[in-house]
Amino acid sequence: MHDDFAANLRLLCSYYRSIAEVCRRLEINRAQFNRYLSGRYRPAGHTMRRICDFFGVEVHEILLPHAEFQPLVRLRPGLQSRSAPERPDASPGMPAALLEAGRQGMSRYLGCYHEYYLAMSRPGQVLCTLVCLERHGDDVVYQRTERMPTGGGRVFHNRYRGVAMLLSDRLFLVDHESLNGHEITQTILFPSFKSQVFRLSGLKLGVADSSERMPCGVRVVYERLGGALGGRQALAGCGLYALDDPRLDPAVVAAIRNDVAPGEWQFRARYV
Repeated sequence: MHDDFAANLRLLCSYYRSIAEVCRRLEINRAQFNRYLSGRYRPAGHTMRRICDFFGVEVHEILLPHAEFQPLVRLRPGLQSRSAPERPDASPGMPAALLEAGRQGMSRYLGCYHEYYLAMSRPGQVLCTLVCLERHGDDVVYQRTERMPTGGGRVFHNRYRGVAMLLSDRLFLVDHESLNGHEITQTILFPSFKSQVFRLSGLKLGVADSSERMPCGVRVVYERLGGALGGRQALAGCGLYALDDPRLDPAVVAAIRNDVAPGEWQFRARYV
């Protein structure tokens, strides 16, 4: 029996008008879905991923003990509306002509990346996050996941969701923190003019995740992940690193240092 999973799934479904609506939008047979709700069966890998993506949770989260899962779900602003639209607008308030122009040429950037920058709330440490870009209808959207150690062996995940566009030879990524709704970040990257996309560099603007909430600008590098690297393994590589950690490529560390060279009058991005 999978009692905790079933209880967690029932809780997620309670944020929608009916089980029938959930099944229709997930395109899952109602009889099969009822078996998951009863705890007799747990979905196989692909179906589990579809269910978690639909509800906006991670696989490891939906398998948590129900008492731990309940407060986590209450923090999700996206689940508070039972009448959410079929397809959430990934880019509210942006002109249609801008969105159309920004979609062109984005296909080659789809996939997952490790993002590196000097952590805004942990001075002197490198933060590695997982960024996955995918097509959602006409738009290119992404999820950025932070894996932050909090002491005592515990790890806390921040999740950001946003939209990516390519405008006049620059990649623009704008996202919001989707668990607590307390931050919007913007990242601007140089595109790749090589046949294969390997690394992208640029600048990120955000807010330090601390009581100070200081607005910060940092240099950033995106490193594309190979298809053979699984999601769990990719996420396991995320977290905080010392600047001299041998697991970090020295070229990446050099590209994300936030020094200002003589003659630089602005804080500028650097090629990697």
